[in-house]
Amino acid sequence: MNNRVDKELIINSTGASVDIAILEDRKLVELHQEQVGNDFNVGDIYLGIIKKTMPGLNAAFVEIGHPKDAFLHYTDCGPKLSSITKYTTGVTRNKISTSKLDSFRIPQDIDKRGSIDQVLKKDDPILVQVLKEPISTKGPRLSCELTIPGRYVVISPFKNMVAVSKKISSEEERTRLKNLVESIKPKNFGVIVRTAAEGKKVADIHEDILSLTNKWEQIFHKLKKARRHRLLLKELDKTETILRDILNESFNNIVVNDKKTFNSLKDYLGTIAKDRIKILNPYNGKRPVFDHFGITRQIKASFGKSYTMKSGAYLIIEHTEAMHVIDVNSGPKMKSMDQESASLAVNLEAAEEIARQLKLRDLGGIIIIDFIDMRIPENKSKLVKAVRRAMSSDRAQHTILPLTKFGLMQITRQRTRPEINIKTAEVCPSCNGTGTVAPSLLITDDIARSLSLVHNSHPKSKISLHVHPYVKSHLTKGFPSQRMKWYLQFNKWINIKADANFALNMYKFYDHKNDEIRLD
Repeated sequence: MNNRVDKELIINSTGASVDIAILEDRKLVELHQEQVGNDFNVGDIYLGIIKKTMPGLNAAFVEIGHPKDAFLHYTDCGPKLSSITKYTTGVTRNKISTSKLDSFRIPQDIDKRGSIDQVLKKDDPILVQVLKEPISTKGPRLSCELTIPGRYVVISPFKNMVAVSKKISSEEERTRLKNLVESIKPKNFGVIVRTAAEGKKVADIHEDILSLTNKWEQIFHKLKKARRHRLLLKELDKTETILRDILNESFNNIVVNDKKTFNSLKDYLGTIAKDRIKILNPYNGKRPVFDHFGITRQIKASFGKSYTMKSGAYLIIEHTEAMHVIDVNSGPKMKSMDQESASLAVNLEAAEEIARQLKLRDLGGIIIIDFIDMRIPENKSKLVKAVRRAMSSDRAQHTILPLTKFGLMQITRQRTRPEINIKTAEVCPSCNGTGTVAPSLLITDDIARSLSLVHNSHPKSKISLHVHPYVKSHLTKGFPSQRMKWYLQFNKWINIKADANFALNMYKFYDHKNDEIRLD
């Protein structure tokens, strides 16, 4: 039995933004949106200046160039804060002349239960990394535990540990990678070995470490010249970050609709995975790329207050300031089955869909799920396992708690970016939001008046009329049909096309070049 899942990455670049869709067997599982020119991305490293410390919050506000001062909590400073401040001060005052940390003496770790004003003071320079992007009225959230991620490893200055991803299950492979990295890593740099390193040769991993230490050297040179807050290292854009973090053998297609983005990704793939360039393809179709792959339809169906699953059962997704609430409803599901079996079937289907919705909408914080009540403990255990299995591929850190006796499940999920919120409700094209429409009985009269105006303004042009299928049927049926009457009136055959996306009272005229003829 073939359980292979085909993954596709579809990229829609519009100039002002880039939309990235990840499909699994043509089903939309992740949607990412990036505004071109976004200055504060997760992973960016800055030289920040402490504006003020707040002992009551045990935090500091840091100037990095955002209109709102960034927030640095004591718990995000990390145990190596003394090393960070020592290095930052030493480089900015020209007391440290190299990016290498071989001879750097690492101070003692700070107290886990200490106070912010014991370790930082106003106007101190400090190396910081964006932990969370600006959300709503809040500025960026920062961390002093610096990490520089690559394809196979992540390096972290001022640490001496080597850790291997838990997703590499083979103990023999874990030992091989740990010994390999310990033999080649630079002194006073910690290294986390990523899942993608499994089975890779020493040359591949060594090259990755060298590229990351080169980035650290770039940080050093920019820091040396900095006199105030400054961006020192920009994280890759969203598309390249996704390719770096999740590109594997299961991806069989990457489609890009923009030539500049295509060339940029081709160059990037050439540096991280030359053998995967062959799956990168430009899109030159006439329809929008998201329409061609059915993504627009899936977005419309997936985002919104309710989502109906294949069985007819449905989810209600509500949002509050404190949490997200998801209610599972059976609808007309399996009336012929007994209640317990039907409840389990609906809950298991909902588990898969909820895991997809959390990734798709990038919901974070506290999520409460009200599953359909079940009495049998074994069924409850099956449901918890199903949720954990469905969320195992979620890259965001999350915790899943067991069901309560009321059938509620609590999930906490890491939130680093604003939630993706797409409004699927549309303004009614017939009433323009007023709630009233012209009498449908008069639609043919309206079309006839408009057709007369179009004919007078385009007397020699071929004209096509796009209408709702019901209206087309009305205009073309019988003898003589309304279209035949128009032919006698205007001495011109009107091509009528049905469009199921049109409202009943909606119509448009097009010329021979298929350009819309506007009446306003």
